[in-house]
This record gives sequence, structure tokens and C-alpha cells, in this order.
Amino acid sequence: MRKKRETLKDGTKVLVRDLHYEDLDKLMTFYRALPPDDRVYLKVDVTKRKVVEKRMRLMEEGTIYRIVALHEDEIIGDGMFEISKEEWRIHQGELRVIVARSFQRKGLGMIMMRELHSLAMKKDIDKIVVKMMKPQKGAINICKKLGFHIESTIPNYVWDQKGQPQDLVIMTCKPKDLWQELEHFYSESDWRRCR
Repeated sequence: MRKKRETLKDGTKVLVRDLHYEDLDKLMTFYRALPPDDRVYLKVDVTKRKVVEKRMRLMEEGTIYRIVALHEDEIIGDGMFEISKEEWRIHQGELRVIVARSFQRKGLGMIMMRELHSLAMKKDIDKIVVKMMKPQKGAINICKKLGFHIESTIPNYVWDQKGQPQDLVIMTCKPKDLWQELEHFYSESDWRRCR
């Protein structure tokens, strides 16, 4: 079981650990508190309890790994690493992270990506994939800084939570390249002094 105490850039102490089924109520509180602008580009409607429960049960298959970040026993971040079940893509894993608005720009997303990256390395993943909708420019720029590059943009391929068609952006990165960028982020940041 993963369980780590971390310090954010501003000195805030958080706990990063595996997601448990007992966290469902806390997870629903987290999702429902996300601003509509943050939820609109998610794959599913996370305000629906049955949808979230179903996604949590997928962890039993052994190809989906979930972590959460907590501050004062409240979930403030959610991360997922999903290994492809298709044999021809079994070397790939998809990474997803979402952080509460009040904890963004404090390094929490980077911490969670580091933990998920560590998991990818243990699973012998050769390629890490992120998928997002084109309007998610901030997330796309963060991924570029971490060594991801755009493989493809498929026009009008997905619908957002408002039912509007959106271009899907697919980005990939080799695990070793992502690790180098994460290490660079930590070494260049004055954040180390807070730890």
C-alpha cells in the first residue's frame, strides 16, 4: 500500500495514498465540489455516485491503480494509472490527475504524477499516454513541460459533459523521459527548501 506524507510548495502538509472503497463518500464530496469548468472535460459525469462506484470496482481487475491526496482528511486530488487491457497496447498506460482548484499551482499535481510514474516503472510500461480535450490548454502545457508530445489531434472525436463535440488531443511520453522532467522540476524548484 502506498502512503506518503508530502509538503507542498506553500508548506501545506498532505497525505498521498491508495484509494480505498471506504473513500467513496469523500471522493463524491471532492468531485461535486469541483467547479463545472473543471468537470466539463472529464470522461464521465463524476457527480453520479453509481458511475464513480463502477469505476472504483474496476480496480479489482488489476490494471487500474488509483491514488488520492488528502488534506485534513478531505480528498483534494485524484489520480489514476490505467494499463491497457488490449494485447497490442499492453505496453501502454494512461495517466490522469485532477486537483482541487484551491490546491492547484502548489506542486500537488506533480507529486501525484511522480507517484503514478513510479507505479508505471514497476509495471514495465514502455509508453505513458494522456488524453484530453483541446480546450484544456493549461493541462496540455503542463504535459509538454513534463516531456509529453502531441501524437495526434482528432477533430470532433469526443463530447464534453455539456454534449458539445471536442477535439481529442493524444500525448505520449517514455517513462524515463517523464522521470527526467520530474527530477528537473524538483531540483530546480525552491520547493525543496520547504520539505
